Amino acid sequence: MTQQPHPASEEPIGALVHRLSEQIPDLVRSELRLAQVELAEKGKRAGAGAGLFGAAGLLALLGAATLVATAVLALDLVLPAWAAALIVAVVLLAAAGVAALVGKKEIQTATPAAPERAIAGVKEDVAVVKGQH
Repeated sequence: MTQQPHPASEEPIGALVHRLSEQIPDLVRSELRLAQVELAEKGKRAGAGAGLFGAAGLLALLGAATLVATAVLALDLVLPAWAAALIVAVVLLAAAGVAALVGKKEIQTATPAAPERAIAGVKEDVAVVKGQH
């Protein structure tokens, strides 16, 4: 007489645990392979997106340069060319100075780069574990 496998409801717990322990590594490996494929696909899309952002930045820079030239040419209608170019250059340098000052202020508020709230939370957790709170 051949022995037929037990239905899942009649299978002993030890056999279920053994079968589960054999299947978990395969499941983890397949999930890791899926994650690798998914991340590679997302990486390719992110790279293409970054390239397009770079192209957009370059085109915006060229557009801004064209607007600067337009401003110089427009002022040239009422002033000598050298004066028009000087006025536009001074305005651009002033805007650059303001941007530099605002950027410096932002950097000063962001430093130090350590995650201060997270560090404080870890210190509090350590104190709680040690029984000091």
